[in-house]
Amino acid sequence: MEKHQLVERSIIKKYRKEIWNRFIKGVIRYDLISEGDKIAVCISGGKDSMLMAKAMQILQKHGKYDFELVFLVMDPGYNSINRQVIENNAKILEVPLTIFESQIYDIVADMNQSPCYLCAKMRRGHLYAKAKELGCNKIALGHHFDDVIETTLMSMLYSAEIKTMMPKLKSSNFEGMELIRPLYMVREDDIIAWRRYNELEFIRCACRLTEKCVLGDDGIGSKRQEMKALIKKLNKNHPGIDMNIFTSMHNVNLDTVIEYRKHGEKHSFLEEYDI
Repeated sequence: MEKHQLVERSIIKKYRKEIWNRFIKGVIRYDLISEGDKIAVCISGGKDSMLMAKAMQILQKHGKYDFELVFLVMDPGYNSINRQVIENNAKILEVPLTIFESQIYDIVADMNQSPCYLCAKMRRGHLYAKAKELGCNKIALGHHFDDVIETTLMSMLYSAEIKTMMPKLKSSNFEGMELIRPLYMVREDDIIAWRRYNELEFIRCACRLTEKCVLGDDGIGSKRQEMKALIKKLNKNHPGIDMNIFTSMHNVNLDTVIEYRKHGEKHSFLEEYDI
């Protein structure tokens, strides 16, 4: 068997329970893919997006829906080494890339405040625009289970609000476009195990401004890394904490919420208290 076939086999055989079943469960549970979709699978070059690309390829071959895939790479100003790694891995895994250029890194390099936030926002906009130009109605991003629960905690601890990373979202700026997250229920540890088993090396930090973050699978110190360490510590003493965080966003009890927002409008429990 060729390398790409062995990688595909590992997804549906060796890591069937940990990766394939959870991938399929997320796609079905959140109704992520429909007949006739044309999906731009957005590839950053990291382990998550490359696994997503292979899983989507397998699903396209063997799933019940007829849908199209475009494997979209935006080069925001990668150095030549990272660009080459992405192209080489795509060739090894037989993922046909559609690459387009942008100058996002050059733009955010001069920003003093929140360059990462601005960069992420601009990258998302460029991906939506290019995907729509190519006739796609959805973009797929490689966020996984750990991203979801870390985002949930960060929102509570640093933004003073309860919100999470949604499995799918309709774009407010690009009419008819939708964002989906097919790896929503797949854990990062299992993705790392899959990468190591297949002896694959992906880029870990493509940002030209913070390339010192290439320190391994655990990345660098940041709010997200703080959440990762906190969850790991809690889970060590109380196994299942991570799943409880995930499940809590599926099990919100509005009878015990003091205030909440719906479609931008604020509501209080007092509105129905005396009814």
